[in-house]
Amino acid sequence: MLEEKDDNLLNADGQEPIQNEEQTSESKDAIKEEETTPVVEESDEVHKEIDDSNAEDAEDEDNHQRHSIPMPDYHAMDMDLLNLEFEKLLKNHKVQAIKEHVDNIRTEFEDKFTHLLEEKKDEFIANGGNEIDFSYHVPARSTFNSLYGEYKDKRNAYYKNIELTLKNNLDKRLQIIEELKGLLDVEENINTTYKHFKDLQDQWRSVGPVPRASYNDVYRNYYFHTERFYDFLDLNRDLRDLDFKHNLEEKLKLIEKAEALATEEDIPKAFRELQLLHKVWKEDIGPVERDQREEIWNRFSEATKVVHDKRQDYFKNIEQVYEKNYEKKKLIIAEIESIAGKQVNSHNQWQKLMKDIESLREDFFKAGRVPAKVTQESWGNFKDAVRLFNKNKNAFYKNLKKEQQDNLNKKLELIAIAEANKDNEDFEVTTPLMKKIQQDWKLIGHVPRKQSDKIWKEFKSACNHYFNRLHAQRNESQKVEFEAFEEKKAFLDELKDYQLSGDNKKDLAYIKKLISEWKNMGRVPYNKRNIESKFNKIIDALFKKLDMDKQEAELIKYDKKLDHLANEDNNERQLQSEHIFIRRKIDEVKAEIRQLENNMQFFTNVDESNPLVREVIKNIDKHKESLELWKEKLKKLNTLADDEEDED
Repeated sequence: MLEEKDDNLLNADGQEPIQNEEQTSESKDAIKEEETTPVVEESDEVHKEIDDSNAEDAEDEDNHQRHSIPMPDYHAMDMDLLNLEFEKLLKNHKVQAIKEHVDNIRTEFEDKFTHLLEEKKDEFIANGGNEIDFSYHVPARSTFNSLYGEYKDKRNAYYKNIELTLKNNLDKRLQIIEELKGLLDVEENINTTYKHFKDLQDQWRSVGPVPRASYNDVYRNYYFHTERFYDFLDLNRDLRDLDFKHNLEEKLKLIEKAEALATEEDIPKAFRELQLLHKVWKEDIGPVERDQREEIWNRFSEATKVVHDKRQDYFKNIEQVYEKNYEKKKLIIAEIESIAGKQVNSHNQWQKLMKDIESLREDFFKAGRVPAKVTQESWGNFKDAVRLFNKNKNAFYKNLKKEQQDNLNKKLELIAIAEANKDNEDFEVTTPLMKKIQQDWKLIGHVPRKQSDKIWKEFKSACNHYFNRLHAQRNESQKVEFEAFEEKKAFLDELKDYQLSGDNKKDLAYIKKLISEWKNMGRVPYNKRNIESKFNKIIDALFKKLDMDKQEAELIKYDKKLDHLANEDNNERQLQSEHIFIRRKIDEVKAEIRQLENNMQFFTNVDESNPLVREVIKNIDKHKESLELWKEKLKKLNTLADDEEDED
């Protein structure tokens, strides 16, 4: 803060400033002899780029908000998702901040909508439609039109108001510049002039944005005349030096911030921050001592160049990413073209290829942006490839219509057969016929979709009518089996609580009696056969509790198993499988015995008291017992097979 003393400022020596009118006049004349047009600091490409960017944002007080909105990959979104993003932008951001986003959304939406419309139109014509009659409604289209209309209304209202505001702001700034010029011609106390100058600076900072076309010129003029005023203060160093010192401190802060941006990983963000620093440097902070101007400007420029170079590398890398995306999309297009060129002659194959094409379409949109110079080429090639696929697909289905009509006639014939035989009483002859027409139905291809459900219901109804009658007749014939099931079910409930007496002979006889009674109850329905497993588990548990010869117990259980096999449907095949199984087990046991006996030959000069010898002899005896058991089972099986042949 400057301390006032009798309305005058102290000079550097603590004295009141010199107010010599002659000196002041000479100072003003000297300033006027200098250039009277603004001298723009020499600016390289780096600074020009930043100046141009700031000029582009000059009309927009909310440009920082615009840059802070992340840019999603709109290319990878479908139409519904694009509308959702559009709605979020309108709801959450100012209209002047979303232009770039809206432009990208609109481009992607129109491309996708056009592509979809072309596909549907090709299908319509391929199906026999007339091109002038084609119409296709997409709900997403109406939603987009509504959102875009809302956007235009908001945008037009904003720019209508902003145009007048920008012009008024420009007039205010030009007026301030004129007042700055006039300060050199005012004959008044220097302190009063200085206060007037500071007031003009405050006014300048409070004025809003100006038209972008005027931005650079108006700020250069302002900066030039600000420097001229400071030069005019040469005879009043106490005023000028305090401002120079303050400006130097502020510019050094900006330099430190610019240098810190070199470590910022978000390159676009770093550049936007650098733009802001340049704007503050130009608009809000005045000059410094002449002998320091070049030094601090160079330092600021070096920090600027670092960020600029990183930005150039960033965009170079982005272009490389875009090139890779372009290569991916070319491969996808080539694959679509390859699929489109395939000779396909079945509905199922076309359905599979349609899924493949849809997957490739999604991959194409997800592949990301491509270089701007090939965007239209890439999109055009993609649409041509998909259009070729759709053309061939539509041609196939057009030819398929005749085949589907033939299939319809064949299926109508099968319906007529089903209707004619659904009440036939000769089940033995009719059942194979009804099964055959069901199989024939499956072998016939597709029919026109509008007829498919109707004829299927008719055919199914006739077949169901017949087989329901058949099942009812079979249920009647299986009445005895159901009675046997109920009897066995009650028998099983009583048996669950049975306890052995402890007399093995008596208990064994009773168990055999249970097995015989169970067998005499007869067969049960096929879908109730699990009751046999329940009975077997109970009998097995009872056998385990008996203290009896294991081989005898195994043979008794095997008798029970053979009884079960004899009562099965297709028992001949099952008995044959059992015979093969037992013969294989006998061969395996014999092989094990031979191997063990061969091993015994390696034991020379060793008696049977040797632990290893005893173990081998034990295993041989065990396998011989097993062999005898399997042979007994084979005898029983052969006896059962002979009985079956005798019955035949």
